[in-house]
Amino acid sequence: MSEPVSEGGRRRARLTRERVLQGALSVADSGGLGSLTIRSLAKELGVKPMSVYHHVANKDEILDALVDIVFGEIELPVSGRDWRSELRRRAHSARQVLARHRWAIGLLESRSSPGPANLRHHDTVIATLREAGFSAEMTAHAYALIDSYVYGFALQEAALPFEGPESVGEVAEPIMEVMAAGEYPHLVEMATSYYMQPGYDFGDEFRFGLDLILDGLERSLGLG
Repeated sequence: MSEPVSEGGRRRARLTRERVLQGALSVADSGGLGSLTIRSLAKELGVKPMSVYHHVANKDEILDALVDIVFGEIELPVSGRDWRSELRRRAHSARQVLARHRWAIGLLESRSSPGPANLRHHDTVIATLREAGFSAEMTAHAYALIDSYVYGFALQEAALPFEGPESVGEVAEPIMEVMAAGEYPHLVEMATSYYMQPGYDFGDEFRFGLDLILDGLERSLGLG
C-alpha cells in the first residue's frame, strides 16, 4: 500500500494513533489545552478532522492519553534504594516534566480513566513509601504532601513573569519604581538584599522546600 499524499503532492507519514497523540501533545505544549481541538489537531497533522476520529473517539480520550504520556516521562523511584533520595529524584523530574508541559499541571490528577503509565506511577510511589516503613495512613499523608508541593510549585513557577535568574532584574526594575515611595519597606528590603542579588534563582526554593518536607517525613518514621 502506498504512503498517503498531502494535497500539495508531498508524501507524509501514515496517520497512526501514536502520531495523533504526539500531534495533540505538540498543540497543547505550544498553545495550552484551550487550543487543542479536533480541528486544530487535524491542522497540526495535515489531515482532515474526520481522519483523526479513526484513531481517537473524542477529546476526552485524547486527554486521558496525554496525561498517561506525561506520567510516563516522570522518573520513577527504584525499589530497594534509599526512599528519600528516590522521592527527591522523582520530585525534581516531575517539576522538569511539568515545566515542559505546563498545561498538565492541573490535569494530572483529574482523569477518571487512568492509563497504564498513570497507574504504574502511583503504584510505584506508594510502594516506595510503604517499603520505607510508612503506614498506610502516613503513606497517604506523605504522597498528598509531596505532590501538593510539587504541583503547587510548578504552577507558581509557570505563572512567574520572568524566565530564569537573568531576567529577574528586567521585571523587577519597574516594580521597584512603584515601591520607591517608601510604602512597602519590607518588599524593598527583600528585593534589594535577596531577590535581586546576583545568582538568585527562584528554582532554588524548590530544593529547600522539598528537603524540608522530606526531613519532616523522615522524622515521622521514628514516631510510629
